[in-house]
Amino acid sequence: MMPVTNVEFHTHTPDRLLYACRLLRKAAASAAQILVTADVDTLDQLDRQLWAFSSTDFVPHCFQDAPSQVLDNSPIVLTPSLPANAAQTILLNLGSEVPAGFEQFARVIEIVSEDANDKRQARGRWKHYAGSGCHLSSHDFQAKAAS
Repeated sequence: MMPVTNVEFHTHTPDRLLYACRLLRKAAASAAQILVTADVDTLDQLDRQLWAFSSTDFVPHCFQDAPSQVLDNSPIVLTPSLPANAAQTILLNLGSEVPAGFEQFARVIEIVSEDANDKRQARGRWKHYAGSGCHLSSHDFQAKAAS
């Protein structure tokens, strides 16, 4: 029997990519291994933002098609589609759909903005994960920022 995937929805984030950068910086500092999936344009934007969002921090990352030595030394890997046997245990999904193969990850993180379309798509992903037997949790950015 496959282990149950834990899926966390981080909701009400004013800027999804900036939130992703901060989350990835924290993950890299704790030596977590994360695979990030989204469409190519979003991944390109995230790549640029990871280089520029902080003048004092470097967030090591690469794309899935990087040389194996780079992949082996990068805690964060960006890819438009999930590999069959990902080395990472955490998946950050910035795409609008549930990625095929998410079940191989112990933990999936979804970031949801204030945008009505983004919220609608996230509700669909929540239902999909729930129907797949995943353990779901929600973290409200606004509630956390207010406290």
